[in-house]
Amino acid sequence: MRFRTFGRLSWKPSALGFGAMRLPTLGDDSSKIDEALAMRMVRTAIDAGVNYVDTAWPYHREQSEPFVGRCLRDGYRDRVKLATKMPVWLVEKAEDFDTYLNEQLTRLQTERIDFYLLHALNAKSWPKVRDLGVLEWAERAVSSGRIGHLGFSFHDDLSAFKRIVDAYDWTFCQIMYNFMDVGFQAGREGLRYAAGKGLAVVVMEPLRGGSLTRPAPESVAKLWAQSPIKRSQPDWALQWVWNHPEVSLLLSGMSEMAHVEENLASADRSSVGLLTADELALVDQVSAAYRALCPVPCTGCRYCLPCPEGVNIPRIFEIYNDSIMYGDPEGGRTRYNQFMNADNRADRCVACGQCEDVCPQQIKIIDWLKKVHKALFVEPPA
Repeated sequence: MRFRTFGRLSWKPSALGFGAMRLPTLGDDSSKIDEALAMRMVRTAIDAGVNYVDTAWPYHREQSEPFVGRCLRDGYRDRVKLATKMPVWLVEKAEDFDTYLNEQLTRLQTERIDFYLLHALNAKSWPKVRDLGVLEWAERAVSSGRIGHLGFSFHDDLSAFKRIVDAYDWTFCQIMYNFMDVGFQAGREGLRYAAGKGLAVVVMEPLRGGSLTRPAPESVAKLWAQSPIKRSQPDWALQWVWNHPEVSLLLSGMSEMAHVEENLASADRSSVGLLTADELALVDQVSAAYRALCPVPCTGCRYCLPCPEGVNIPRIFEIYNDSIMYGDPEGGRTRYNQFMNADNRADRCVACGQCEDVCPQQIKIIDWLKKVHKALFVEPPA
């Protein structure tokens, strides 16, 4: 296992961290973790040198934390740093901070969370918990030994990210980052900004939720084939993230033992600066080839918002574009039907045309919304 640096701390993290969000399950019910297989996977990774395990309150419908607690018995807890997250969207009053942390300590069968994150902070949730006194509360939790270090995970735009970074002397942060999302959310600029402030940066979604592991479309496959160095698609994506000196570690949500074995092998080969200039240029070409497959030329500028009917136009186009680019129509339908509020879907459009009047890309938004809804919407069972 290769080890890296973690911000200002002297502790050395393994290049690969185990993310307990996509564990194997028994059937389609995400709450029914295949514990025998999942435990073998996590312990195999730890035995190979992985020393960072990440979970959160909602993962696997609140069953991930209890599983991780059971998995880290038999001496494994002492071999890793454990990370979990405060579900800030559930917090309504200051007393809730202790309520959730105490329950997480019980679930995880531990007296201390080594790395504790405020989960999925954004421009709306950060002021709420800040004004409830979360920072003062966290400092007390650190002083009492229940928390080792405080950080946050993030899902919003770059300006919100910088405001949160600047608001406190955080130990670390967690951001989404991969070669398709260099300018998305915190992105490369946010990665460098946080690292420049001394924060450790944990990367999530290095494989973009598995999209970068799917069989590549012909235009992308031809580019990968040009490289004299042969790597699997996952290995290309992981090595690209590890190539950044600002990255402290990356999390992989592994759901098969083969994923563990492959990712461990990739981690063993990893290092900052591993990829040559030609290889980095190739990855940029691959990214461009994927984007050329994007059917709706939406840049996510959000000029079309707010829609008077509540339609989340950029998110709808993002889901549809991803389903086409990565050959994942079922995943697109799942995200559209299960993870989008019905009030924000495309069928709420009344064709007022307000969005088209301000779209810099001159997209025929009304027509595209109709097409996307037809492609992605699934009637709920009677």
